[in-house]
Amino acid sequence: MNNIPVVIVVLSCTILVAPYIAQLLKIPLSVTEILLGILIGFFGVFEHNTYIPLIAKTGFLFLMFLAGMEVDLKNFLRIESSLFKRAIGYFVMLYSLSALLVWFLNLSIVYLVAFPIVSLGMIMALIKEHGKNEPWIKLTLIIGIFGELISITALTLLSGVLEYGISLNLLRAIGILILFLIISVFMFRFTSIIFWWYPHLKNIIMPEYDNSEKDVRLSMAFFFIMIGLMIWLGLDMVLGAFIAGIFITTFFDHKIDLHHKLSSLGFGFLIPVFFIYVGSTVNIKALISTDVISLAVQIIAVMFSIRAISSMMYLTKLGLQNTLMLAMGDSMPLTFLLAIATIGKETHSISINEYYALVIAGMISSITMMSIIKIIFIFKKTKAIKNIENLIE
Repeated sequence: MNNIPVVIVVLSCTILVAPYIAQLLKIPLSVTEILLGILIGFFGVFEHNTYIPLIAKTGFLFLMFLAGMEVDLKNFLRIESSLFKRAIGYFVMLYSLSALLVWFLNLSIVYLVAFPIVSLGMIMALIKEHGKNEPWIKLTLIIGIFGELISITALTLLSGVLEYGISLNLLRAIGILILFLIISVFMFRFTSIIFWWYPHLKNIIMPEYDNSEKDVRLSMAFFFIMIGLMIWLGLDMVLGAFIAGIFITTFFDHKIDLHHKLSSLGFGFLIPVFFIYVGSTVNIKALISTDVISLAVQIIAVMFSIRAISSMMYLTKLGLQNTLMLAMGDSMPLTFLLAIATIGKETHSISINEYYALVIAGMISSITMMSIIKIIFIFKKTKAIKNIENLIE
């Protein structure tokens, strides 16, 4: 069906009703949007439409831009050295276990990145629901920030390997990536010095009180400029979007409402289109396919297991229950798992059933982990209330 008016109406109505359905079903909004997308795909609403994939790609890149805005380099660089060392150790263990499994089971290289992938998206949803008071949640956020940076790099490298193979073109792409990262470090340092010498420039560029939305205009301009630069350099656009987000939040932190404005734009339209479109690419039969569901469950089991083992370095600090909750909080990489599945499918590095399994694994893990964590919180709260009542009696 390539009827533009129908596509617009269906997409608009889906975006509108998704939050109410998510609230009714008590599942994450992004998962609801994917499920609705699967239903839309069943009726072939988006078939042969060239606009929706483009808007969906923009939505995903904007999601990565907002993820970058969660990383404030000033605070990030102030992390205690002990936490920094443990986080590095955690990821060394995580990727080592993934590499062993991929080698032992002779899996596609896609899984080398998929198993240990970390995304801030669901972690931020976790923090929004339960706050940052719990020590394990604070550690989950730190690991999420580290993981987001590592995952972006891993995604970029995976995209290069699958596109070029092991060749001179790949080495060239890696060289350009390293050079770009070095230039980015110098750019951040140079900008920091400029704003240190001339702090009033921040207010000139982004006035605190402004009725012409200069802050949004600059943010969007920088977002698209970085994407254009990535295309020109032949690098993954995700990296450019992520760095653009870091830059904006690091140097224009005086604009407290900017993140809210951009989040409203992203989560109000662009990002839902991405989730709905991904859902539309999943055959509804995959949801009842024993092979696909079995593979999805295996992927989730592996993802949680390697995180549970890697999290044991925090055992003495957190205790067993909180350590396992840390592993659960880190086992919901929905957005990046979708990105990896898309890359794998487009480069024919994984089968269509594996693509479906990765998408479904992302949905199931998000629902399952969030639900288990919520139940544990309710149990702990109930237990605390009973203890207080016993003390009163």
